[in-house]
Formats: sequence, C-alpha cells, structure tokens
Amino acid sequence: MPIAYLVLLVGNAVYGTSYVATRVVLQDVGPGTLALVRLAIGALILVPLALGRVPLALFRRPAGDRLSRGDHWKVFWMGLLGFAGAFAFGNWGIAHSTATNAALLITVEPVALILLSPFFLRERLSRREKLGALLTLIGATLVVVNGVPGLSVALLPHWRGDILLVLSGLSYAAYSLIGRGVLARHAALPVTAWSILWGVAAMTPLAGFEWLGGGHRPVWSATALWGTAYLALVVTALGYLVWNYALERVPAPRLALFINVQPVVGALLGVWWLREPLTVFIVAGGVLVLLGLHIAVRAGRMV
Repeated sequence: MPIAYLVLLVGNAVYGTSYVATRVVLQDVGPGTLALVRLAIGALILVPLALGRVPLALFRRPAGDRLSRGDHWKVFWMGLLGFAGAFAFGNWGIAHSTATNAALLITVEPVALILLSPFFLRERLSRREKLGALLTLIGATLVVVNGVPGLSVALLPHWRGDILLVLSGLSYAAYSLIGRGVLARHAALPVTAWSILWGVAAMTPLAGFEWLGGGHRPVWSATALWGTAYLALVVTALGYLVWNYALERVPAPRLALFINVQPVVGALLGVWWLREPLTVFIVAGGVLVLLGLHIAVRAGRMV
C-alpha cells in the first residue's frame, strides 16, 4: 500500500474517535468555545513549524515557497469554511443531535467530493473505484444505522442539529476542493498553518457571542481539559496536516473513500468504551468498507 494511503487510513481512524470525544467535552464546554480552543492550540503548534522557528529539518519550510495572491484568497476560504465553518457547524450540530448521527452524516463529505470533483478539479473515479466507493458508503451506513430503529426515525427528532451536521460535511468537502489546487503548488505545512489562522480569526466572534450572548461559560473539568487537548493536538493539528499531506498526493475523489473509515471506528469505540454490543451490522459494515477500500486502492494509481 502506498504511504499516502496508509497515512489516510490511520488518519481517518484517529479522526473517527473525534465524535465521541467531542460529545463528552460538550457536556462542560460550549460548542463555540471548544471550536476556538481547538483552532488556537492547533495554530500555536503549526504556525511556529511553518515559520521555521522549530529547529527540525522535517518541519523546515521549503525555500521559495511563497503563496501567490490568488492562493492567499484560497487559503482564506479554506480557513473560513474548512476550519471555522466545519467546526462551528459540527459542534453545534452534535450539541443538538447525537454523536451517532454525526458519524452517519460525515458521509456527506465523501459523497460531495466524489460528485463535485469532476466539475471543480476534473478528477474522476474509474469504474472499479466507483464500485469501491459504493461499497464503502453502504458499509459506513450499515455500521451507523445499526441499533437505530429506522433511519428516518433517528434523524427527524434532531433535524436542526442534523442540518448543521450536513453543512459541516459540506464545509469539510469545500476545504478539500479548494485546497487540492493550492497543495499541488505548495507544501502542506504552511497551507495548513495559514488556513488555521484564518479559522481562528473567523471563530473568535462566534465564541465571543456564545460567552456574552448565550451565557454559556465553560467548566474546565479534568475530562474537558484532556478531551480538548486530544481534539486540538491530535485531531486538529496533526489530523489536518496529515490530510493535506495526502491531498497533495491523492486525487480528491479517491481520498474521499477513506473518510468512510470514520463511522466504523466510531462504532467500534462505542463497543469498547461505551460497552455497546458488537452486532452483525457493525461487522458486515466494517468488512464492506475495507473491501471497498481494497478494490479502489488496487484499481487506482498514485498521481
């Protein structure tokens, strides 16, 4: 398996833990505050690396890697949509829905990438890759619908939160669609760092409104602190850097297939951590996701 595919597999497995972690932290910390803290900590990690302030060759910025005016605007939209928009919609969505629905509705992102990439990026899946994509989507849906007494019954009571989660998935997809071209010309580290800074700027007034207008002040319990640190350092800083590393090397619609690993990991985490039962739907869905990825990876070639 090429290294970029392995990175994607591990990265999406880690990101699959974020739904449960976010739901736990939101019991003590408001959605806007959590989003801002995640972005601020991520920026504190990534910006010094991008500026070369950390003396490690691995993170040294390539000489002459300067963003053009047009790319600066694209990085701005990446930060506004893919960081501030995705985090705000996602956190408020989970707060008004469920972590299970969030795991299901993340499939909006790969579907949007697969459908929109031919128009925005001129990147398409082959026939075998489309078969793999279909299997991963079916598998992810099977995993999450498990234990829900009917898809419409699960979604309708939380329709406000679910709409926000759909918008979050679309925001993540927009980040990749905009970023694919930028990352073809620039290294992943500076693009990730500057886009997260724009995310911090856009998220600050929303978090301020939550404090002043809504009166939702955070309670920094030990669980909230550890959960926020995990979400900020591992899922945000490392996760986005890994995603952009892969986005440099893998076409967006093929990249999208790996996102369907997230619901599988979320379900398995529920079995291990929340003592939920391991059912035939989780097993069958997980097998379909892995089979779909295997077919798609074997069918495609690195670009």
